[in-house]
Amino acid sequence: MSEEAAKAAETKEVKEAAPEVVEEKKKKTTKAKSGAGKLDKLIDEIGSLTVLELAELVDTLKDKFNIQAIAVAPAAASAAGGEAAVEKSEFNIVLTDVGGQKLQVLKEVRTITGLGLKEAKDLIDHLPGNVKEDAPKDEAEEIKKKLESLGAKVELK
Repeated sequence: MSEEAAKAAETKEVKEAAPEVVEEKKKKTTKAKSGAGKLDKLIDEIGSLTVLELAELVDTLKDKFNIQAIAVAPAAASAAGGEAAVEKSEFNIVLTDVGGQKLQVLKEVRTITGLGLKEAKDLIDHLPGNVKEDAPKDEAEEIKKKLESLGAKVELK
């Protein structure tokens, strides 16, 4: 068989197989579109619900899939008029002034931080300085009271 005859035969086979390939690709595309079509249909249906129906849908989905409520983001809280302000739970304790009892404050800073004498002295000599970072609210307030009772000035940030 000549080279031209071989190419012609190959071209004929491809043309005969082409409708099958095209049909298979159409089926795959249709399946993909039907999945997207389901979502589009669902979104359209959700869009047509009333507010009460939407609330009921949300509650039902939470129950069915055991979804827990999450904290409201600060931006969402401010968008809602600040009614649901998010309370900060962790604070940095910043020493801004040592006051008159420098030695007592130094001892307390060492107790709180676990720092050595030199590190604690450097902290109180170079103010403002973080005594503790990311402390829970109760602990932060307690540390603030202790330091302020010694005459130091403390900020919670």
